[in-house]
Amino acid sequence: MAPEVIVPDWPAPPRVRAFVTTRALGDMRKGAVGRERLRALVPAEPLWLHQVHGTRVHDAQLAGASRALEGDSFVLRAPGPVCAIQAADCMPVLLASDGGEVIGLAHAGWRGLAAGVIEATLQAMAVAPQRVVAWLGPAIGPRVYEVGDEVRDAFLGGDAAAAAAFAATRPHHWLLDLYAIARQRLARAGITRVFGGTLCTYSDRAQFFSFRRDRTSERMAALAWLE
Repeated sequence: MAPEVIVPDWPAPPRVRAFVTTRALGDMRKGAVGRERLRALVPAEPLWLHQVHGTRVHDAQLAGASRALEGDSFVLRAPGPVCAIQAADCMPVLLASDGGEVIGLAHAGWRGLAAGVIEATLQAMAVAPQRVVAWLGPAIGPRVYEVGDEVRDAFLGGDAAAAAAFAATRPHHWLLDLYAIARQRLARAGITRVFGGTLCTYSDRAQFFSFRRDRTSERMAALAWLE
């Protein structure tokens, strides 16, 4: 039986708590049962975002109890709030300082990656890059994520090195490795300790929802908080 959550395998401090739900726990977008089961696993009602594939970062302490946050990333510096993002092919990116003073949680599909959501989250964290550890959560994998020229152009226009993350398939179409793009962006920001990036939401039907595979509105969730 598939697990209900996946706990990151990364060397974050013990006070940094995080996991990603699987389809075994239920739908985290509109599923009342899934949301109810989730509440038993976290210490507070999660803060959710209205995600727009952009770069806006919210400070979880300032967000308070708001349920109308538009953006694609959180930073958190103290216990209390639980941050949550939804995904079903896009990549959850977890970031933490090695002392556990601050964590970041970003929703990174191709649009967010191209726009700089990882860089915006790191800037908001305000921690020296050598002190940051990263984990790349489940996303659509490089063997199945086919995109058009416009997606490739969006990346190569800002960074020619991104070409290494694309493999040609048919005219004007490419396989995109979101994990490779994220690692490039993190490396360019000076982050050398990067973990995860091995799971494919599209290929693993038993464990994950996938918008590209099923055109579903169902979502997993990535959650993070400080103890």
